[in-house]
Amino acid sequence: MMIKQASRFVVCCCSVLVLYSCATPPSSVAKHDAEFWANQVFTQEQQDKLTPDDVIKRMKEGNQRFVADTNTFRNHSEQVRQAAMGQHPKGIVLSCIDSRVPVEDIFELGIGDIFVARVAGNFENTDILGSMEYACKVAGAKLVLVLGHEYCGAIKGAIDDVQLGNITSMLDNIKPAVNHFSHYAGNKTSENESFVHMVAEQNVSDTIDNIREHSPILREMEQQGKIKIVGGMYDMETGKVTFKY
Repeated sequence: MMIKQASRFVVCCCSVLVLYSCATPPSSVAKHDAEFWANQVFTQEQQDKLTPDDVIKRMKEGNQRFVADTNTFRNHSEQVRQAAMGQHPKGIVLSCIDSRVPVEDIFELGIGDIFVARVAGNFENTDILGSMEYACKVAGAKLVLVLGHEYCGAIKGAIDDVQLGNITSMLDNIKPAVNHFSHYAGNKTSENESFVHMVAEQNVSDTIDNIREHSPILREMEQQGKIKIVGGMYDMETGKVTFKY
């Protein structure tokens, strides 16, 4: 009799556990999955299997978690040890130097996940093009993302024709985006936030065109489908990145 009762008790406990596991919210499963991948440093085999669209998808999902303030836990000490002997990043981001644009954070990326090149105004030059070619052709990155942002000081400086030391020649790289709107009828100064936004977006577009024009290596890789070269705009107030293809 006691044996039968014990058996029934075990069956009931198992049934409860099965029901509980089935009732685990999908969000919990997704969170666990995100935490797993957040703490993995990519191997070359994993990198080889990625497509450019896979990288964009992961970055979009990471940005959604950043905006929602649901970032996953990372063991940075462990990631440092995993990445010590090599790197296989997913892509390279060309960003402004602005301290309010923490590139890895806004895409919820960790150590070994991404190359980041920075220059005020996120424009390309020979050194940055060489860095991008290394990232993609040599190190296997699948994506080039040119990331602009709102309220950019470099964009404002180019609009207002700032003359100050080496900043003057640096801003010359952004002037084509300003000149693109030569027929704009509104207020063409940095006080006009709409105009600043227009120029910032155009500067991203110009930079993408210049990357394709001045880097035959990256242009060929994109034509072969090995990489994508895309743009994005970071919203300072929301933290959201809008991708532009």
